[in-house]
Amino acid sequence: MSPDEKSWQAIRRRIADAAGRVGRDPTTISLLAVSKGQPAAAIRAAYALGQRAFGENYVQEAVAKAGELANLPDIEWHMIGPLQTNKTRIAGERFAWVQSVDRLKIAERLSAARDAHLSPLNVCVQVNISGERSKSGAAPGDAGSLARAVAKLPQLVLRGFMGIAEETAAVDRQRRQFRMLREIFDAVRADGLALDTLSMGMSADLEAAVAEGATMVRIGTALFGPRVAP
Repeated sequence: MSPDEKSWQAIRRRIADAAGRVGRDPTTISLLAVSKGQPAAAIRAAYALGQRAFGENYVQEAVAKAGELANLPDIEWHMIGPLQTNKTRIAGERFAWVQSVDRLKIAERLSAARDAHLSPLNVCVQVNISGERSKSGAAPGDAGSLARAVAKLPQLVLRGFMGIAEETAAVDRQRRQFRMLREIFDAVRADGLALDTLSMGMSADLEAAVAEGATMVRIGTALFGPRVAP
């Protein structure tokens, strides 16, 4: 068994074990492989193991990789990093998902950039659940109204919410922040929006995220190892 396959299986076991502890079906939790900083060869190896969805933080890096991997037609690119307004046109044209919508202006520009001949762009509203100034995302109190406004825009499909917990070994603090996002998700769904995605949890805290209802976990280091230095 190759090192790549061992990492893949280890993550799948962690997801299954975390789901089992809280009585969840692990097949309801999807894996987004965070490939930022990784070469195209590493993505190709993960693809060969069955992975199709990959997350990138930088538009230009993702576009370059997509060009190298153009012969993998069903690969799915997710933008998960902060998105500047001057990058919204390319993101709106080239990605299948943008998970980092943190203000209405970004969503409006993505909507305008998405060609009507393409399928609608899947988007998530990013919420700053840790309260850290270094983190992007809408304030928790503004997330619901932002989601409702985004859901009205053409050529976008609002799928749910994304959040990043603070880096801490305190599981109770991890869970408290993830629970906040789940409660926002539940409240907006109760308001009538058909959401299905709660993107939260990374290599160090996926168990806490799954316990609080994550439907997608974003895993980089545990799959690929440390990022390659520029």
